[in-house]
Amino acid sequence: MTLAVDPSGRQTAAPEQSLYLVVPLYNEAAGLRQLHERLQALATTLQQRYRLRCEVIYVDDGSADDTLVIARGLPAAPALDVQVVSLSRNFGKEAALMAGLDYAGNGAVLFMDGDGQHPPALVEQLVQHWLVDGYDVVYTAKAHRDNESWARRTAVRGFYALINWGARQKIPEDAGDFRLLSPRATAALRQLPERNRFFKGLASWIGFRQIRVDYEPEPRAHGITSFNAARLIGLSIEGLTSFSVAPLRIASALGVLLALGAFLFGISILWETWIDGKSVPGYPSLIVGMMTIGGVQLLMIGIVGEYIGKILSELKARPIYFVAEHNVRRASPDAASGERTAAE
Repeated sequence: MTLAVDPSGRQTAAPEQSLYLVVPLYNEAAGLRQLHERLQALATTLQQRYRLRCEVIYVDDGSADDTLVIARGLPAAPALDVQVVSLSRNFGKEAALMAGLDYAGNGAVLFMDGDGQHPPALVEQLVQHWLVDGYDVVYTAKAHRDNESWARRTAVRGFYALINWGARQKIPEDAGDFRLLSPRATAALRQLPERNRFFKGLASWIGFRQIRVDYEPEPRAHGITSFNAARLIGLSIEGLTSFSVAPLRIASALGVLLALGAFLFGISILWETWIDGKSVPGYPSLIVGMMTIGGVQLLMIGIVGEYIGKILSELKARPIYFVAEHNVRRASPDAASGERTAAE
């Protein structure tokens, strides 16, 4: 990384440094213009203080409202170029993040949500950790979960305990997608070929110097979150099976415990029959044993099936996403701008 020193002695980035802001969008029409204005002000500040060239990449993930129409009309600014990438359908947030990563240039990349809960004002602190302190991955995490229910807090702690069980590289608890990656961390993330992606895990797995920044999410600028309990459970299962073998280990441990319990139960039956001379009724114990073993077997088959499904998806090697439309708007009048509508 190249740093320059201005006459006041302040360290700033050399002119060639670039920052790409990747913002996935799904039905964010109500607050998109306001978010763009905040990003324009942020880009102006970063250009003045760090001499950073900024570009925002809006990735519309098959929105059903006017998100794409509004995104098409968002103007570039002297400090902020604009790309709009429209996916051919809703592929999910992980695919939208990957699309933004693919369309970013050779610079640092910052991922943030389009609902306004990730404060643009915090970006300057993330940039400072990258340029001044030399960190390659600057990730944010919720400062607390006091406003959430006990059940959700317990579920979150259980999820991170499970996914980190036996892992060489731990995923920080409460870390979100709001993070900055340096150019070399971005290049490393691009080299990971898997299609079943768990961004939080991959961004931690690549290593390099990482630092955590706690923050308090802002209230949603509009609407309500689309991540209900069912979707959160589904995402948790996706993350576990995409990034961890802990469920398989638990299934193996459960099989060992069940086998041990069956062995001890058999010993107790032999003891009562041969030593105490008691006649042990077979029907109830047989039914309970069969139901227990059958339930555990079905659970294990389901867990293994999840992993087999991931293997099948990787073997098919289908594209992670398709692009229906791509717009580019540059602040410089001689810079290339245009629109492409073919799937890419």
